[in-house]
Amino acid sequence: MEYFKYSNKEVNHLKSKCEKLAQVIDRIGYLEREIIPDPFVALISSVASQQISGRAAESIWRKFIGLIGEVTPENILSKRSEEIRGCGFSSRKTEYIIGIADAAKRGVIDFDKLSRLDDEQVKEMLVKLKGVGEWTADMILLFSLKRPNILSYGDSAIIKGLSKLHEREKISKEDFEYYKELYSPYCSVASLYIWELQNTPK
Repeated sequence: MEYFKYSNKEVNHLKSKCEKLAQVIDRIGYLEREIIPDPFVALISSVASQQISGRAAESIWRKFIGLIGEVTPENILSKRSEEIRGCGFSSRKTEYIIGIADAAKRGVIDFDKLSRLDDEQVKEMLVKLKGVGEWTADMILLFSLKRPNILSYGDSAIIKGLSKLHEREKISKEDFEYYKELYSPYCSVASLYIWELQNTPK
């Protein structure tokens, strides 16, 4: 099991830039967040868990692994769509998963080369796939490719967390860009604490 790693360098930078975030960091302490180093596996997992509860996602994922074994394009494409859907996926998600596996198999996207591309290039490639939007691409950048500067405008928990942190009723796109610039170049670590803050009862 691997985790997103960060050090005092990132923490001290963020604390120096934002007093309110500094208080949250001091209160919460070091955070461990699991990552999936293989971007293909991470993308399939992310699509599989879209718009359902964490518990439901875990149950479906266990059945999926039981069906195909190792998550590879070949193993996914060796199964009929009915078998994959039988794990608990909707017809649309089944289509997305098979489509991603097919794109990987045909070399439309070389997942092994993603690590050599910059953030925008990765997003540009991923969002071409059906079922993959900017939020999903951001999550792959952070929780698979371990990119240091990811703060996702498409993540409702991030927006709510920023609102909670800065005691603002609403976070506009302009506000978001201000905070993103404030936390750069370590937005990913800021994201971890903002998520944790949002998940913590008032």
